[in-house]
Amino acid sequence: MFQLAVCAEMVFRDLPFAQRVRKIAELGFHVEIWDWTRHDLAELQQTGATFSSMTGYIEGDLITESGAQRLVETAEQSIEAARRLRCPRLNLHGTGLDSQGLPVKPTSSVTGPMWLAAARTLTRMAELGRRAEVVFCLENLNTAVDHPGVPFANAADTLALVKAVDSPHLRLNLDLYHAQIGEGNLIELVRSALPFIGEIQVADVPGRCEPGTGEINYPAIARALSQAGYRGTVAMEAWASGDDELALQRFRDAFSI
Repeated sequence: MFQLAVCAEMVFRDLPFAQRVRKIAELGFHVEIWDWTRHDLAELQQTGATFSSMTGYIEGDLITESGAQRLVETAEQSIEAARRLRCPRLNLHGTGLDSQGLPVKPTSSVTGPMWLAAARTLTRMAELGRRAEVVFCLENLNTAVDHPGVPFANAADTLALVKAVDSPHLRLNLDLYHAQIGEGNLIELVRSALPFIGEIQVADVPGRCEPGTGEINYPAIARALSQAGYRGTVAMEAWASGDDELALQRFRDAFSI
């Protein structure tokens, strides 16, 4: 039904990173990673895991001329890393984030010219994706808890930008954890965004742990996705509330239709 994936940065944290990746793969999941520059790509290749998504840039932003140029340059480097891992999707954010997930250049408000600049930059990214035969996915974030100061953070913002660019090489990474904090109304959100979704990420609220530990009715969301015809990746980007394998099983159970 859905292709399930798990973010390796957030589970089995007592293991070296390559062993985490191997463990996730052994349990039957695809693997997602964040900043690829922190890892030994040759070692990750040797795990035999299937990688479904990774961060698609090192530095840069959507709205300044220098930031956009840096975004494109480091995206080109990321594409080469993705080729080594045979990873089809590369993740983007509304601006560059530091190691704590905070914006390198916080933005208090977004102006009309910023929107136009972001659309131009994302058009460049989509063209880069077309040439490289990969898909860049623009992720929504929340500004209330995890990422204050990030522009174009809400799912409504990312959806508007993806629609404006209108390319199969720029899609949404629709993160339902962030969307619940920022907007809610998740089932209607996934239905309206469905034609533009590249993948879906999940965690529960509050706490950002596996499905079933908070307020989100993920089995209902899974049914809505299935009924709407979604057959793509659903990735758990969440901490384990306790035992890691149990957390992954709860995730699998929530999305088993």
